[in-house]
Amino acid sequence: MKQEYFEIGQIVNTFGIKGLVKVKPFTDDLERFEELKSVFVVKNKELVEMKIEEVKYHKNLVLIKFKGIEDMNMAENLKGCYIKINRKDARTLPEDTYFIADLIGAEVYDDNGNLLGRVDDIYNNKVHDIYVIKDDLGKQILLPSTKEVIKDIDIDNDKIVVHLINGLI
Repeated sequence: MKQEYFEIGQIVNTFGIKGLVKVKPFTDDLERFEELKSVFVVKNKELVEMKIEEVKYHKNLVLIKFKGIEDMNMAENLKGCYIKINRKDARTLPEDTYFIADLIGAEVYDDNGNLLGRVDDIYNNKVHDIYVIKDDLGKQILLPSTKEVIKDIDIDNDKIVVHLINGLI
């Protein structure tokens, strides 16, 4: 099932005295934040829509000023909260690229039809993404997201078919 909301960052601290928050982004495209008029902040397990007044950058962090958050004390209450956007507000991806949220939990089969496990995590090693596949016993397989290894991704059926080349497992 496709997720309705995507996490795009986490509020890690306050910045200054005027209510800005420091956000650790979960996207490679930091300018993405400038296009958003509002986001959802997950506070006490509830989605609270907050309007964005201003976006700045500091080192590898995004600084956001939310409407109604006027000082450091108010901003402090948001520390640790995750920021989400609705799927409809997400950018359109190029062909053959996928949202990580849609891949997590997908069943992974080899090209002989054997179930290897489910996608547990995906991270980037600067060359390409690495899919972390975990079976029911907790055993992990790390697979590079290359055309040689990843043969088919079927988002609608939560299924990925891979070709295991020598040395991978």
